Amino acid sequence: MSDRKGAVPALSDETRALGDLAARCAAGLTDLVRGTHEAIAGRSFRAALASSTPARRGHDAISALTYATVRGTSAAAIALSGRAVAAAARERTPLADTPRGSVCLGALNGAIGDELEQRNDPLAIRMGLRHGGRTVSTSPPGLAARFPHATGRIAVFIHGLCETERAWWLGADPEHGGETYGARLEQDLGYTPLYVRYNTGLHISANGRRLSRLLGDIVAAWPVPVEEIALVGHSMGGLVARSACRAALDGAGGWVGLVRHVFYLGSPHGGADLEKAANLASSLLAGLPETRGFARAINGRSAGIKDLRFGYLLDEDWQGRDPDELLRCYRQDVPFIDTAAHYFVAATLTADGSHPVGRLVGDLLVRLPSAWADGQHSAHHRFDLERSRSIGPLNHFDLLNHPAVYWEMRRWVERSPDRRRGGAREDQ
Repeated sequence: MSDRKGAVPALSDETRALGDLAARCAAGLTDLVRGTHEAIAGRSFRAALASSTPARRGHDAISALTYATVRGTSAAAIALSGRAVAAAARERTPLADTPRGSVCLGALNGAIGDELEQRNDPLAIRMGLRHGGRTVSTSPPGLAARFPHATGRIAVFIHGLCETERAWWLGADPEHGGETYGARLEQDLGYTPLYVRYNTGLHISANGRRLSRLLGDIVAAWPVPVEEIALVGHSMGGLVARSACRAALDGAGGWVGLVRHVFYLGSPHGGADLEKAANLASSLLAGLPETRGFARAINGRSAGIKDLRFGYLLDEDWQGRDPDELLRCYRQDVPFIDTAAHYFVAATLTADGSHPVGRLVGDLLVRLPSAWADGQHSAHHRFDLERSRSIGPLNHFDLLNHPAVYWEMRRWVERSPDRRRGGAREDQ
């Protein structure tokens, strides 16, 4: 069910961890201000030819003492406050199981999830199957209890960066069975919807391996024989799905042979321009002592975010590389699995995807060529306009729950050879 053993952390553990995190942030902010101050002061003293005068030495001593005091006292005060609150919050529902708490944890893990996992922090999200706001055991009894009406067709939903599985209810009311893609696929086409939560701050390749193992456990313990799998990924989730399929092929994961449909909703196969801009900005800021601290702060973003720069799917894409090297792509070709039909949905802010503004900004986060995997042609994938759609005017997050997107998904599945010929495989 998870790569890390143990139950969901208690709220007291999460609150204490939040206090520790806030303390580290306060210390980091103090260091940033100190570094900027020292750089500016150093330039000023050099300009005044006073780099070794008593005034400079006195300034440096007072500055060092002041910043050390502020850093230590603020960090200690925040951390102690977190422990005090934690002591009074032992019986409440864990943050991970509340709507607002899960949103906050999703955003936090997207930003620094790799660091949280390295620290074995209670705030780090563990990959797992979720249902009704809770983690589901992938044991046969656990799945049978949670899915008493399980069918042989399952649709697995994989959210994007800084999200959790609750993102699929965007614009719907989850307390009243809102009209999500999963609910519609279940009602219209007989799929049982499954929702995955994972730490989006980790490398995409790491999450791909974990998803592959999770799907293998689910298929092995599913209450009825699994006949067909559909994967639905939003943004980063589509790349994690691709990486999981590759991991399953490399590791002889039997589940991958059951995949018949893969939907990529705004997934940056060719990379995300916003991450490229962050890489460029940090490189420029690193050039001056006065702004070097800001460059370090920007470079503190997670490995998962940096993988989005060029759509890295494999360990080989990033291992042994400088993650902050300026706009250098090491992405290797990863074929789309040939047992499934692949569908690419892009959003544009303009109604017409060919409009210059729509082509320039896409959905604000991913542009159309990247979402369509255009340019990633190989013997295993040819760009197919019939399986690629541009829908507008929508933004990136509208793709999580929109009737026009679902209409395309349903139409594609209903027209597939699997449906028309009773299970025949569709060639790519």
